[in-house]
Amino acid sequence: MKVAVYRKAHFNAAHRLYNKSWSQEKNDKVFGLCNNANWHGHNYELLVKVIGEINPDTGYVIDLKVLKDIIKEEVEERFDHKNLNLDCPEFENLNPSAENIAVVIYDLLRGRLDKCFEIQVRLYETERNFVEYPV
Repeated sequence: MKVAVYRKAHFNAAHRLYNKSWSQEKNDKVFGLCNNANWHGHNYELLVKVIGEINPDTGYVIDLKVLKDIIKEEVEERFDHKNLNLDCPEFENLNPSAENIAVVIYDLLRGRLDKCFEIQVRLYETERNFVEYPV
C-alpha cells in the first residue's frame, strides 16, 4: 500500500531570465520584466511529495524530520536569499526559470532520497504560478 506524504518549504531568491546568446531586444521581447538587468525576486514555496510503502515498524513512509533536514540542506541553504544567476553554479549556464529550478531541486533531492521512493516537486513562483516535476 503506497501513501504520499508532503513537506512544504520556503525560500526567497532573485534571478533574471535571459538568454546570453540573444540580443537585448529579443530578451526583452521574450522575457519582458523578468529580463530586468537589476534582477527581481520571488518568495518561492516548495512542496515535496514522497510516495512509498508504509514501514510497519514506524508507521512512516519517511521520517518527515529527515525529509525536512534534506530539503533544508539541499534547497534552503543553497538558494535562500541568493541571486540564482550569480550565486548558484547550478544556473551558471541554465536559465533560472521556475521550470528549471524545479528540475534542479528534484535532482538534488533525488540524489539524497532512497530509490524506493517516488518523488515530485511542486514549486510556486507566485501564488498563481507554479510548476511540477516530474509530471
